[in-house]
Amino acid sequence: MRCVIARFPFDLTKSEVEQSMEGVSPEPAVGICATVGGRVYPVKQIGQIITGQDRRDFTAAEVSRALTRLGFTCHEAAAARSQEPRESSALPWADSPLG
Repeated sequence: MRCVIARFPFDLTKSEVEQSMEGVSPEPAVGICATVGGRVYPVKQIGQIITGQDRRDFTAAEVSRALTRLGFTCHEAAAARSQEPRESSALPWADSPLG
């Protein structure tokens, strides 16, 4: 599928993106993220890897739009973090709300 990122056209397929991200460790989830191969990556990291461009050259919206069109799920980082199991604190009062 033809996608335009930072005014440059790219012919991308879902399998090519998955293959490009194999063996790449995800950076901490911030902003808009996408799930590729069962791992959550910031879309800026994916964009840099699949395009070879500097992250400052494109927006997260451009990459998330392209990834969504390819069939990937994009979401906010907070949603990704809320799915992770939460470790309870050793201090009983630390988990209670302040008021």
